[in-house]
Amino acid sequence: MKPIQITDSLGTQHGFETTPKRIVSLVPSQTELLYDLGLEDQIVGITKFCVHPVYFRTTKTIVGGTKQVKMETIAALQPDIIICNKEENTQEMVAQLLTICPVWVTHIQTIEDNLQTINDLGQLFNKRIEAQKWIDKINFRLDDFRKFIADKPVKKVAYFIWANPHMVAGNSTYINTLLQLNRLDNIYAKKPGRYPEVELKKIRLEGDPDYVFLSSEPFPFKDEHAFEIGRYTHHAKTVFVDGEFFSWHGTRLFKALEYFKLLHLKI
Repeated sequence: MKPIQITDSLGTQHGFETTPKRIVSLVPSQTELLYDLGLEDQIVGITKFCVHPVYFRTTKTIVGGTKQVKMETIAALQPDIIICNKEENTQEMVAQLLTICPVWVTHIQTIEDNLQTINDLGQLFNKRIEAQKWIDKINFRLDDFRKFIADKPVKKVAYFIWANPHMVAGNSTYINTLLQLNRLDNIYAKKPGRYPEVELKKIRLEGDPDYVFLSSEPFPFKDEHAFEIGRYTHHAKTVFVDGEFFSWHGTRLFKALEYFKLLHLKI
């Protein structure tokens, strides 16, 4: 087999004499992607937030979270490669992990970035056919969804990810890309920062949304949060949404497009 020469999302060039066999994934959505590419047996370590497939919690070694990991545990697994993400994992963590083995870092803001990542991992792990099948399936469903959404009016939305302080999804985020796909105009897209803090009392002045989306992750929003935020809007409808479908990359987009259809029927 020829040596593998491939570049990750950050422009880091990687060279492998053979296909990496032992994988530690520190990105929940990409753990799911690796599984969907048929790499279950090669995945040796995951984070406590890697909940799909659910049984990985008992069959794989948990190495920590996405921001803090047990370096000794990862080293003991003798990985050939560690999968990270620019948003999920810190620069300091990546620098430490590089002392163990090569680290592949993804950076996904757009649907095109996401499809490229699926293609890249298919190349890297010799799963080209499986990767192309997923890309084709996603593109087919994307075409169908774009026809479904084409005649829907554009509505304004605020997508909350945290409370006290209140934080929202801003521009240059994958969440914002998927809001745009849904013909939802993010009122905080022009605010500085990717996940800016906001003042509830200014929500009308800063866009007065038609909808307030409360994500299921990373913060566990409850009815009292919905009431608190909602009373600062004019007549916005507050909707609890599944954060995995708006923020998870990889093959999750395939399921997300059906979820979005159901969401539009609800709102």
